Amino acid sequence: MKLTTHVLDTAHGRPAAGMALTLTRLADGAVLVRARTNADGRVDNALLEGKSFQPGTYQLDFSVADYFRGQGVALSDPPFLDVVPIRFGIADERHYHVPLLVSPFSFSTYRGS
Repeated sequence: MKLTTHVLDTAHGRPAAGMALTLTRLADGAVLVRARTNADGRVDNALLEGKSFQPGTYQLDFSVADYFRGQGVALSDPPFLDVVPIRFGIADERHYHVPLLVSPFSFSTYRGS
């Protein structure tokens, strides 16, 4: 089984290419992955797969403000959304897909397939 993500920039109607993200396992605070999204708004490899795919609570942190600044969007200081954390649990051996739909002022997520 594996964990994947992708990010959609809903303000511009396109994938959020180049957004930095971090995956942390909350039980011990271990940072498991630091990555950037590709041109399709996805990370090139699974975030968790094989032996690293374990039940537990995790957090994905998406660097939203840095991304939008890089797109030329004028943000307040501090920005309304800076780093968007998504805390989620893995309970069983299934594919977990955690997408982020984001603008400078809102975000949503869901468990995808």
